[in-house]
Amino acid sequence: MALGEEPATGAPEDGAEDEALARGGALEVFGESAETRALLGRLRAVLGDRAAREGALERFRVIMDRYQEQPHLLDPHLEWMMNLLLDIVQDKTSPADLIHLAFKFLYIITKVRGYKTFLRLFPHEVADVQPVLDMFTNQNPRDHETWETRYMLLLWLSVTCLIPFDFSRLDGSLLTQPGQTRMSIMDRILQIAEAYLVVSDKARDAAAVLVSKFVTRPDVKQKKMAGFLDWSLHTLARSSFQTIEGVIAMDGTLQALAQIFKHGKREDCLPYAATVLECLEGCRLPNSNQTLLRKLGVKLVQRLGLTFLKPRVAKWRYQRGCRSLAANLQLCAQSQKASKMHVETPDSDGDYDVPEEVESVIEQLLVGLKDQDTIVRWSAAKGIGRMAARLPKELADDVVGSVLDCFSFQETDNAWHGGCLALAELGRRGLLLPSRLEDVVPVILKALTYEEKRGSCSVGTNVRDAACYVCWAFARAYEPQELQPFVAAISSALVIATVFDRNINCRRAASAAFQENVGRQGTFPHGIDILTAADYFAVGNRANCFLVISMFIAGFPEYTQPMIDHLVTMKISHWDGVIRELSAKALHNLAQRAPEYSAAHVLPRLLSMTRSLDLHTRHGAVLACAEVTRGLYRLAVQEDRPVADYLDEAAVQGLKHIHQELYDRQLYRGLGGELMRQAVCVLIENLSLSKMPFRGDVVIDGWQWLINDTLRNLHLISSHSRQQIKEAAVLALAALCSEYYALETGEADPARQEELIRQYLADLQSPEEMARCGFSLALGALPRFLLKGRLQQVLAGLGAVTVICPEDVSFAESRRDALKAISRVCQTVGVRAGGAPDEVVCEENVSQIYRTLLGCLRDYTTDSRGDVGAWVREAAMTSLMDLTLLLGREQPELIEASVCQQVMCCVAQQASEKIDRVRAHAARVFMTLLHSDGSPVPHVPHRGELEKLFPRSDMASMNWNAPSQAFPRITQLLGLPAYRYHVLLGLAVSMGGLTESTVRCSTQSLLEYMKGIQNDSQALEGFGGTLLQVFEDNLLNDRVSVPLLKTLDQMLANGCFDLFTSEQDHPFSVKLLALCKEEIKKSKDVQKLRSSVAVFCGMVQFPGDVRRKVLLQLCLLLCHPFPVIRKTTASQVYEMLLTYGDIMGEDVLDEVMAVLGTTAWDAELPLVRGQRNRLCDLLGVPRPQLVPKVTAWPVAT
Repeated sequence: MALGEEPATGAPEDGAEDEALARGGALEVFGESAETRALLGRLRAVLGDRAAREGALERFRVIMDRYQEQPHLLDPHLEWMMNLLLDIVQDKTSPADLIHLAFKFLYIITKVRGYKTFLRLFPHEVADVQPVLDMFTNQNPRDHETWETRYMLLLWLSVTCLIPFDFSRLDGSLLTQPGQTRMSIMDRILQIAEAYLVVSDKARDAAAVLVSKFVTRPDVKQKKMAGFLDWSLHTLARSSFQTIEGVIAMDGTLQALAQIFKHGKREDCLPYAATVLECLEGCRLPNSNQTLLRKLGVKLVQRLGLTFLKPRVAKWRYQRGCRSLAANLQLCAQSQKASKMHVETPDSDGDYDVPEEVESVIEQLLVGLKDQDTIVRWSAAKGIGRMAARLPKELADDVVGSVLDCFSFQETDNAWHGGCLALAELGRRGLLLPSRLEDVVPVILKALTYEEKRGSCSVGTNVRDAACYVCWAFARAYEPQELQPFVAAISSALVIATVFDRNINCRRAASAAFQENVGRQGTFPHGIDILTAADYFAVGNRANCFLVISMFIAGFPEYTQPMIDHLVTMKISHWDGVIRELSAKALHNLAQRAPEYSAAHVLPRLLSMTRSLDLHTRHGAVLACAEVTRGLYRLAVQEDRPVADYLDEAAVQGLKHIHQELYDRQLYRGLGGELMRQAVCVLIENLSLSKMPFRGDVVIDGWQWLINDTLRNLHLISSHSRQQIKEAAVLALAALCSEYYALETGEADPARQEELIRQYLADLQSPEEMARCGFSLALGALPRFLLKGRLQQVLAGLGAVTVICPEDVSFAESRRDALKAISRVCQTVGVRAGGAPDEVVCEENVSQIYRTLLGCLRDYTTDSRGDVGAWVREAAMTSLMDLTLLLGREQPELIEASVCQQVMCCVAQQASEKIDRVRAHAARVFMTLLHSDGSPVPHVPHRGELEKLFPRSDMASMNWNAPSQAFPRITQLLGLPAYRYHVLLGLAVSMGGLTESTVRCSTQSLLEYMKGIQNDSQALEGFGGTLLQVFEDNLLNDRVSVPLLKTLDQMLANGCFDLFTSEQDHPFSVKLLALCKEEIKKSKDVQKLRSSVAVFCGMVQFPGDVRRKVLLQLCLLLCHPFPVIRKTTASQVYEMLLTYGDIMGEDVLDEVMAVLGTTAWDAELPLVRGQRNRLCDLLGVPRPQLVPKVTAWPVAT
């Protein structure tokens, strides 16, 4: 929103949302203060309950973790939290477990806020030393459950070491008994520290802090420092980084040494520095595979180097004057004149002696810059910066030169990254003098585009990101006039990285660096305008960067040519195909910004690159040639100039010969051939759209051959690129035919038309599915003049592809593409009621087209990929929608009432089925047909009721993918007779499906509808009749019948047909029983049989002869050959008798249930049959008799 602009009235939510987005996850205060206080206050209460204790600990951890990114918000509350916990620790009555729990809470706070801030809050009086030591003595270093206690006690001890009194005063008399002395406090602390420097837990880090505070004390350093350093060096010497124990010992020791040389006074540490450095070199840490050890080694080396050099501020360093951002933004001439100029001061420390060990330190740091891990390189870069600040100017300049040696193309990406970090550190500290910028800036510009191919990917992202950091640091370090000579190069490079880098982090880093330069330097051309368009969020979308933001920035002439050159040099040959395609499209846009340069320099260069041996270069160059030519043609059309003004004869001939050269070199074969086919198809399309003067040329036949050969051999192309190549070939064919196959009269060339249509119709019968797909879409892409006189042939051929034959059942993709082609052909030729059937969609052929499309809505083919028929049904619905809307706009009288009803009902059926994607697509089609723009579609059944059930406002707001939203609406269509059959068919499939949400929502919706008609006998009769009709029409169709049985079970169990139970042998129950018996007759499908058992049990509620027949059927199933069916039937009958116990007397009921409950129904059939017969007698049904006929399964048992 622009500054000063008022938010739109009536939309307060939008403003609140924008504010929330701007704030992100930022917190303002520690909001859980009261909860935390209560949590800490009840630690004693929860100690005995393990679950409550762990719950309190986890809750506290969750609260603290919220402040990981803003830990300073905890500062006002740290003291009272610590006091509450230390009160527990210092209370002598507190049990050990409670003390350990308190220290766990203390550690969580320390982890979030950091131990340095937390340390000063510990009690550190003289009286605290002995209690802390005593408390530590009681700890078990092998107890892995209480490591937090030892960690916090070591930190606490490190604070108490800072008391300004000699420790010997606290010892008193060390003689306890004659001949026995107790250990002094100084020795006790040192012993603890040494012991915990080699443990494997977090206490090791705290021990290093303790050592650094303790050993550097004035009274301790005289007595213990030499001994401790000697112990440390011996530990390093005898430890090996090849073993776990050695790594742990070296880690603790290196931490301790680094802390000592950081916090100790220089004069105290200097005598030992050379010895430590020599020992460190002997450890050969750079050869270790432990990142942490290498990092600590670099850290210690730089601390030793700083010890060798006197602490001083280099007088020669560059110092920028005013660093006010506001002052830089004003950019007034007066402030520029008054700005402080840097004057290099001669180095007055020429006589300053630099120890020879410094050279070794610098060398090790330079090696660290090339380390394989970022944290080591970062530490080395900081060390280089700190060391250079204490060196004389000449030596510091040598260091800069050594850093620049990292930027050799013989070096790895690690060296480039480390070099960038070091340059940023040197520049930030003012140690990179302006005189060096002419050497540094070209290197940084190379780093901004650094990328090396490694296998199937590339490295260099971190280098480009670090180069952006260097540019950011330079913006803050130098006066504008120092960077003025390099502004054009740096600004162009940053803009290029902002819009054309492959990695989102690099684009955002470049945007931030550009923003910093605009603010601090104020010299970048059009800086504010570019920043507005290319901010942090805008550059997050790569396609937006390449195609939109780049076009805007290219409007500023300073950036146009560098952007074009970068695309041609770096991105057209990029290893990532997506980048090559985006680069070609970007060149299409930029060609309109710099047409002369694109025509005179870019296009010839691209044409030469099409002959490259490198596949990626060749592919990108062909794409770029196509896009640049198209861009120049569009510009020529806009300016009403001939395209020859931009494209000379040499360029036109070069474009024409691309295909033949590739063909002659056999570059359309193999894996690389896939890329080249796709690229040349794009070239054909763009050259055709650009109206290149190739009519009648032999190259047209070559292009046609390539398109045909590509479509014919799609099955040989890898599956991941097949769709893209198919689409490219079809688009190329459409453009080629439109431009070169029409005579001057606008009619088709008869010979070409005959050959093309005949060949494509023949290829529709190909045994390869992909060939059928390709040529179907090709026929759909033909222009109107080629279809004229051949429409019936084309429609018949495409219609034949949509028919399912035994040999091509699984060719769902070809059927889908044929449907798309039919729709596109109809759109191309148009509609005219009295027209010829061979030229337009008319009264004679519209019925056949509808029959073809509606027939495909019954495609439920499944294979190993799942319901592939869904692709066909979706395409059929889309085609039906397009055709119906076309007819409704132009010739509504061609839409028959019966056809329109079929279309709406079939789409409604799809909208009630189980696949979310298909259901949502069907609902959108249904709504579009109902609320079509312009003239309404005629003959829509129940239009008035539909518009009330599905108002136009629902088109955008409804989420039809969600079953909870879709089914309650769709179920309402059951009240409309025209839609009831199809919607019920779809709902039955959904209710009997496998997806839990779909089953639940569809079942709830149907049962809710049934409640509304339960007492309306006429409505219930109509519903029941429709349900039975669905069952009858889909007998033995397992896709429908099995889910339908599950649906019937749900409806019977929920009493949906209670109204029918008042009548003896109601026709509904009679027919339902007959259909169920027919469905399971001779069936071996266990799922179907189990579902039928549930339905039979539900039908017991119907009185009369039906009940007796149902009981007989259940008795038959009790002796089914499958044991699982016998067990299921017995279990279901038992539950049925519990529910409908009133169907027989109590004495009989008890005996029947006893037989059902005590019989092992999975036993051998002869044993089971006797119990079954007994049940038949009790239930009053005849015993089934064995049929003396040899069959696979007995009809009755």
